[in-house]
Amino acid sequence: MIRKSGKIHQHVLEDIVPEMLREGMSEADLGAELFPVLIGEGNHGLTRFGMFDTEILLGHIGFGTNSLYPSYFDGASGNKGLSPAAPVLGSRDKKLNKGDLVFLDIGCGYEGYNTDKTMTYMFGCSLPKNVLDAHEKCVEIQNEIASQLKPGAVPSEIYYNIMNDLEPDFLENFMGFENRRVKFLGHGIGLLIDELPVIAEKFTEPLKEGMVFAIEPKKGIAGIGMVGIENTFIVTSKGGECITGDNPGLIPIF
Repeated sequence: MIRKSGKIHQHVLEDIVPEMLREGMSEADLGAELFPVLIGEGNHGLTRFGMFDTEILLGHIGFGTNSLYPSYFDGASGNKGLSPAAPVLGSRDKKLNKGDLVFLDIGCGYEGYNTDKTMTYMFGCSLPKNVLDAHEKCVEIQNEIASQLKPGAVPSEIYYNIMNDLEPDFLENFMGFENRRVKFLGHGIGLLIDELPVIAEKFTEPLKEGMVFAIEPKKGIAGIGMVGIENTFIVTSKGGECITGDNPGLIPIF
């Protein structure tokens, strides 16, 4: 079931979304058009959380700096949504313009089993080199964490090893933006989007084969938005097996 969700997730975010993006559309337009596409591909229609007993539609949709917007959500990115009372789908007011970073952190599921994936796109032209470099570093971090997702590995040790190896300049706005940063690099996922264990401090129980994790290194960049990546991995003896695709993100839409 979870592998099927991963295939749907990969196909929609890597193959279909690039054909959907057009200048002048709003975030809400994209959300409203994306939802039936996911349903048509087999998505079960909602993303279910354990924390706060929450169910949401899709996830975070952000053009440009909207992905940095303050949110109640316990994650690196933000989301303006339709209004402060209903921060879902995306803003009606934020239109897609040439040069925008497009950020999608979208849940998917099949028959109750969830996957998590973040994909980014460059609309109309490339982004500055420092942005590309920051994104590439996030992809490297994801791949390094994935290589350590083996039976017996300890989540807190993975977290410490990664965080202690990062330069102070990169750590600024890593896993969030300004004072809104989270203290994890990934989370268990299955029947809920936010299961235990978490790749974070104090999670010391060793991993077991067949556990599933969403790994999501991200970095906020002022004036640009949130770069980074997220994919879902199965713990195996050879390291994490990615089931949501291997596209590194920042897909060019020129």
